[in-house]
Amino acid sequence: MMQSLVFNEFGASDVLFMRNHPTPQPGTGELLVDVSAAGLNFADIYRRQGRYPLAGSAPWVAGYEGAGQVIAVGSGVSGWQPGDRVGFADVPLAHASHIMVPQEHAIRLPDWLSEAQAASILLQGLTADYLLHDVLPVVPGMRVAVLAAAGGVGSLLTQMLVHRGVQVFAVASNQAKQHLCLRNGADAAADYDSWPEQVRAWHTAGCDIVFDSVGSTLLQSQESLKEGGRVVLFGMSGGAIPTPDPAQFLLRSTGVIGADLWTYLTSQQERQRRADRLFALLKEGHIKLPEVTSFPLYRGKEAHDLLENRGFSGKVILIP
Repeated sequence: MMQSLVFNEFGASDVLFMRNHPTPQPGTGELLVDVSAAGLNFADIYRRQGRYPLAGSAPWVAGYEGAGQVIAVGSGVSGWQPGDRVGFADVPLAHASHIMVPQEHAIRLPDWLSEAQAASILLQGLTADYLLHDVLPVVPGMRVAVLAAAGGVGSLLTQMLVHRGVQVFAVASNQAKQHLCLRNGADAAADYDSWPEQVRAWHTAGCDIVFDSVGSTLLQSQESLKEGGRVVLFGMSGGAIPTPDPAQFLLRSTGVIGADLWTYLTSQQERQRRADRLFALLKEGHIKLPEVTSFPLYRGKEAHDLLENRGFSGKVILIP
């Protein structure tokens, strides 16, 4: 039997409960994985709240990120066998003791990285990776703002940008988070109350790029751009995204580019290539693992409550 953290209805964390059910057998092209650790992300909170669509019917299982060991392989699988260590960043139903991982989505882990460490960095790390490499040219000497810079993606992206030789203006909600951003190498940090004005004090012309995962801040992000600058909008954790005035883009030659990780995770080879690039930065010390808080899977309610506390910085993982 396997265990899953499930919910039958949308709402607060008290809708979560544990469910026992038979462990399935892997189908064609699938790996049955014994989950060692699964990441908990804001998208899982939003699914539980009913803010994101869910396929199928209740009981629902959240979670897309984690790592573990292969215990069985389906027909048509090549290159994987029981005992292999595997990570994943985009496989649903991860908040469980076992998960089916399509071979296409499987990421091989290096020997020096534990499964819990992989579960703490894969989703946010691959997001930061594509933002750095794929959306716009990011070159040394640029001045860039990162919103939610103390969060999982923001923290890693800041470190990657600094390693690239980019100057970073970090936006975070309180002083403790701002100090974290500065320790990650940001040149300056501010809260959300007056950050566009502080960007101009930092650099009169404004930013080449603003990486915005908050969404509700889009107008402020637009205001913080230099002429010819771009907002990269890759999330909406702050709620509804306001509609900008297109004339402002025209008058200052600025723009907004939408960005989503799933556009770039197009094959097993792409997943592994990007993960290996992330792992190399970690091994070489250019980025560091987040501070991890772990909970047993059966204490999922407490884990959700902690992540929903906006004062929390770090990564929450669930251990079946």
